[in-house]
Amino acid sequence: MKLLVSIVLLLVIGFIGDIESRRGRSRGRTRSKFQIGLPITGKYRDPESDKYYNNDNGAKIVLASHFDFEYVLGHKIQFICVARGNPRPHITWFKDGSEIFTHQYLHIHEWQIHNDTRKSKLEIDPATQMDAGLYECTADNMYSIDRRSFKTDFSITFD
Repeated sequence: MKLLVSIVLLLVIGFIGDIESRRGRSRGRTRSKFQIGLPITGKYRDPESDKYYNNDNGAKIVLASHFDFEYVLGHKIQFICVARGNPRPHITWFKDGSEIFTHQYLHIHEWQIHNDTRKSKLEIDPATQMDAGLYECTADNMYSIDRRSFKTDFSITFD
């Protein structure tokens, strides 16, 4: 009897775990139309908050570089971030959580494409081992913030 109860209990636990793992995977596959910071339900309790955070004029990144990038030491790394919003969003770059600024080997270029769109390009030349990490571009205006991440690692080529 104890053996039968143990088997049933293991089956139930396995079934619940399988449901939980499927639930987690399915969330990862769906693409949310909402910005970062939105409650899991997709709606705010207060209609004013919902109106504020889901504003059509909020900053949205419409084009960004690929998430996972492998670069060759000594070569150039480039990341692109294009954001739209009204007012036109401000784009800020981060590496491993810290804001980065232009210096001798790292350049940030920005262009106004339309009245509501801005393009920013981050270039590192030449790339070193220290340039591996997690880069992020953040677009923000008075209505919302959007961000994209880019993971980089280096490879060594032998000529």
